[in-house]
Amino acid sequence: MAASKSEPRKKRYEVKNWKRYNEALVTRGDFTFYFSEEVVDAWEHANDAKKNGRPFLYSDVAIETLLTIRELFRLPYRQTEGFGRALAKLLDAGVAIPHHTSLVKRAAKLKVSIAIDPAKGPIEVVVDSTGLKVFGDGEWRRKKHGVDKRRTYRKVHLAVDPENHAIVAQLLTDSSVHDGNAVKPLLEQVEQEVETFYGDGAYDQWKVREHLEEERIHQIIPPRKGAVIKQHGNSNADPIERDECVRQIRRDGKKSWKESIGYHRRSPSATDSKTASRPIKPPNSPSAASS
Repeated sequence: MAASKSEPRKKRYEVKNWKRYNEALVTRGDFTFYFSEEVVDAWEHANDAKKNGRPFLYSDVAIETLLTIRELFRLPYRQTEGFGRALAKLLDAGVAIPHHTSLVKRAAKLKVSIAIDPAKGPIEVVVDSTGLKVFGDGEWRRKKHGVDKRRTYRKVHLAVDPENHAIVAQLLTDSSVHDGNAVKPLLEQVEQEVETFYGDGAYDQWKVREHLEEERIHQIIPPRKGAVIKQHGNSNADPIERDECVRQIRRDGKKSWKESIGYHRRSPSATDSKTASRPIKPPNSPSAASS
């Protein structure tokens, strides 16, 4: 059936620099594998510390190398073992590859540090929220007996540094908590000085803007549709940042305002918050016990 004329057409992204775009796609498949001499020399475990049971055959470096390959290519453990064997043979590395069961056991006990070096000086934060579905007694009853009960949700609020995509603050609340109410608790968690705050229209609340103004934080928040100017030009008070945004949007349009002010920098938080959205199961619930 043909689309109705009243339905808005989806905007298509126009590629203007085809040569650069094509080269970027080609570069995605350009990768090089090699085992450095340091990794090969440290492949076998030294077994310096005493432990119960059989000694380790492979060092933490060897396990981390194969687990990195597994995460990179989204491979199951058995395929990771096979891929490692093929690489070792192709590169003539002269190392044995751990059995996939060893990878599973060592991965559960391996302590990998993924800490990100904190930024120096003031930072920008991009704030957004997403929903978390909770699997509890109600969900189990609905699937087992068809009992219709209200599903439970939680909200996770994230503050992300757009420079390195590091989550600098997080807050878990009930689904009824508005995004604007989470701003102050989030900013209190940030250890660095916050210079700029990025948020969507849900944060266009006077209490949020006043708090940011008190903390001397530059606010990049789009005014809601139909926003009016609170303080007119005949006032002797300092201009309000939101009023300036409204004036610019009326004059140049919302798209032009977003481009000029750099509103696109809030996209990492939206992506990270959706990635962080995972179903959670309360302990000792029937659904957790039956899984």
